[in-house]
Amino acid sequence: MLSSLRRKATQTVLRATSTQNVNNSPVWAWNEWDPLEEVIVGRAENAICPPLTHEVKANTYEYWWDYYNDNAGKPFGGVEHIKKAIAEMDEVCKILELEGVTVRRPEIIDWSKDVKTPHFEAQGLYAAMPRDILMTIGDDIIEAPMAWRSRFFEYQAYRPMIKDYFRRGANWTTVPKPHMSDELYDQNYPIKNVEDRHRLAEQGKFVTTEYEPCFDAADFIRAGKDVFAQRSQVTNYMGLEWMRRHLAKKGIKLHLVSFKDPNPMHIDATFNIIGEGLVLSNPDRPCKQVDLFKKAGWDIVKPPLPTIPDSHPLYMSSKWLSMNVLMIRPDAVLVERDEIPIQKMFESLGIKCIKASIRYANSLGGGFHCWTTDVRRKGELKSYFDVEYDYPEDFLFNQPE
Repeated sequence: MLSSLRRKATQTVLRATSTQNVNNSPVWAWNEWDPLEEVIVGRAENAICPPLTHEVKANTYEYWWDYYNDNAGKPFGGVEHIKKAIAEMDEVCKILELEGVTVRRPEIIDWSKDVKTPHFEAQGLYAAMPRDILMTIGDDIIEAPMAWRSRFFEYQAYRPMIKDYFRRGANWTTVPKPHMSDELYDQNYPIKNVEDRHRLAEQGKFVTTEYEPCFDAADFIRAGKDVFAQRSQVTNYMGLEWMRRHLAKKGIKLHLVSFKDPNPMHIDATFNIIGEGLVLSNPDRPCKQVDLFKKAGWDIVKPPLPTIPDSHPLYMSSKWLSMNVLMIRPDAVLVERDEIPIQKMFESLGIKCIKASIRYANSLGGGFHCWTTDVRRKGELKSYFDVEYDYPEDFLFNQPE
């Protein structure tokens, strides 16, 4: 049952003007919950463990550092682990198709080949997490510049389908690719322990500098005419400013949010919008601007503790992948089969749980939201955030270089 706050948010939606897909673009999505019609699902094939470079070290847990050092350039998690992740995601594709969703997949690429540019040398990683590199805003599919050197050429796995969308009428935006030279990373960034990370995150200091724009698309979450984003280890203020200006042309506001998080990287296991005025907010990483959402009439739902066992490897992520869910439509969600507590939470909200198991896929760094990018949802551009909360115009220029 909707609370009075959520009813208020819904009333705001009904008053809003909207934009329809009059050109029948193959790309069309304004939020995270409208009925899903087409989706990109990532691939685990040929996933390679990246070396423990400075930017990777800043985004991973200390107890996995030896693993990265010992396994750099080898199959990520091992050959058998990857096979199980591939099988899981193939099953997810079948489940989505049974729900009436068109599924697209990236190309299979050999990520073990050495990468060399005028500014760095690296190996690839994978094409497992399309949410990190692709974002749809209306009929515009946006390629993020990324921040890890191992992911510099990841866009190549998606280019054939993006060109197809473009030929069929979609807009296609590629954010300027960063050089990823040493200047993009704070070479003196202290990352020996979690206390250092907490202190620096509170000060707004991260491993990425303001040398050039960089961001991962997974640091953004959409709610119609309002998009929320965070400064993180992979998204800098200059990248946020680039997106603010780009979205402003569409009449969309970008709002910065922050969390009590020692290692911010991607927003969707911390703050995941699942419906009109309805957001999952990680109790371990509370949002510092939560009162603004309450003022706007949103319901803030704290998901239950995840149940994934300590023994299961999570090389890049926390157990809170349990809340990294994909909304198939407002009343149905794709959720981990073994996460019973969060299933009960969704059922209490009147949302049906479509269940699948992706534990081995989780190990590679993401949940259902990370492993997918919604290409088309049946819906219109609306306003769901009826409160004054502006992105400061001089924000970029007040940040240290």
